Amino acid sequence: MKRLLLWFIMIAVCACARVERAALPAPSLLSPDVAQTNVQSSRRVDHAAWAGFLNRYVAQDANGINRVDYGAVSDADRNELRRYLSDLQRVEVSSLNRDEQLAFWINLYNAVTVNVVLEHYPVASIRKINDGFLSFGPWDRPLVTVEGRSLSLNDIEHRIIRPVFAEPRIHYALNCAAAGCPNLMSRPWRANTLEADLTQAERAYVNDPRGVSVGPHGVILSKIYIWFQEDFGADEAAVLDRLRSVAGPELATALQGKTRVARYIYDWSLNDTVPARP
Repeated sequence: MKRLLLWFIMIAVCACARVERAALPAPSLLSPDVAQTNVQSSRRVDHAAWAGFLNRYVAQDANGINRVDYGAVSDADRNELRRYLSDLQRVEVSSLNRDEQLAFWINLYNAVTVNVVLEHYPVASIRKINDGFLSFGPWDRPLVTVEGRSLSLNDIEHRIIRPVFAEPRIHYALNCAAAGCPNLMSRPWRANTLEADLTQAERAYVNDPRGVSVGPHGVILSKIYIWFQEDFGADEAAVLDRLRSVAGPELATALQGKTRVARYIYDWSLNDTVPARP
């Protein structure tokens, strides 16, 4: 009887994750213009202000989660973060080369997310920053303007980054201010280290229980692998194959022969340095 109950619970959890997936925007190009790039460009965007912020306020806890000390951010650093975001909004992104563009969009997304949290802090979860009934989180709210386009976080992720770059590892780079999310990197993303940093971010999350684990009842994955399943593989078996190729020896052995996922998990509590507030 207990096994049957557990089975029904696991089915219900997976069903909820699939409902959440259906509510997410599908990747679709915002405009052909956003795919324009200058392959000859050597221009670099200045992320020094963001580097200083991350260095001062991001630290890893005992469980390997990079947390932000939101409560300690000074008024001066809040203003500096706003200036950095203003500077990014003046960048002519189409004049950059492809790697510089991707670094730009990742840094913009992450910095905007941190700024939104700071504007509503203290808050227990970013999902509580909403625009009313049946609204969960700030992702559809227009927050920045780049090259004349008013953009939301969902625009940046699903209508620019995903369709333009077709790179599944960006899900390890974009941070949604949740403890269950892949870590907010403690330095800016840069074009010259992009490939190495994406590889490292993928490896770190896959080999962390927040991303992948195998328990007595089967494989447990982060919900990012069902929310964005099409980016990682055609079906669960294909996703697991990809994860196994990145996993360390012990985890890879545990995943051997696994083609189904027992449960999807995600911790939406704020990636704050203090315990989540109710």
